[in-house]
Amino acid sequence: MAPQLRRAAAAEFAGTAMLLCAVIGSGIMAERLAGGNMAVALLANTLATVFALFVLIETLGPVSGAHFNPVVTLVLASKGQFGQGGRRDAVLLFVAAQLAGAVAGAWLAHLMFDLPILQASTRLRAGWGQWAAEAVATAGLVFVVLKAPQGKAAALVACYIGAAYWFTASTSFANPAAVAGRMLSDTFAGVAPTDAPAFVLAQLAGGWAGSVLASALSASEAPRT
Repeated sequence: MAPQLRRAAAAEFAGTAMLLCAVIGSGIMAERLAGGNMAVALLANTLATVFALFVLIETLGPVSGAHFNPVVTLVLASKGQFGQGGRRDAVLLFVAAQLAGAVAGAWLAHLMFDLPILQASTRLRAGWGQWAAEAVATAGLVFVVLKAPQGKAAALVACYIGAAYWFTASTSFANPAAVAGRMLSDTFAGVAPTDAPAFVLAQLAGGWAGSVLASALSASEAPRT
């Protein structure tokens, strides 16, 4: 394995782990401190996620592209924008690193808050509204990733995810790796394993839709002078 690819995969693992640690850890802290006020808990969870996502994209973007999301990796690879030569083994390595990182991040959050490290979520998130929300959230995320101007992706992606926490019924997982980590956490941010497959399918559909929309709008852009 080339050193550059090894560093990129390590960055995807570490970045996804830190992102899931922030999502789950802030959810635990928010639920403990909010006194039953779910709006306050969600706001705290949102802010921590937005700040962490911005920092992680800024710091790890130069190393791996800061995907932290299998859908983003697959979409970029399909468009020839993967950045690792477009090799199938590199794509699979990125996805594996992201999934492993998500699980590690969930376990780390449990460790910090003195919870059982190994657990499974019992938080049910099912129904057409949830699935539609995940498709919309992921479509929007992919659209932002593909259309963000040079140097502004970190801020735009973080802002979009922060907004999507509130305008989607599912609180915007928009990431199969996030589903993997959160289904192993019986906390505020969790999702029951039985509901996870439908979330992932909705995210894949949304990623495709966001990619199509970005391509359609790019084709109709007026030439720059």
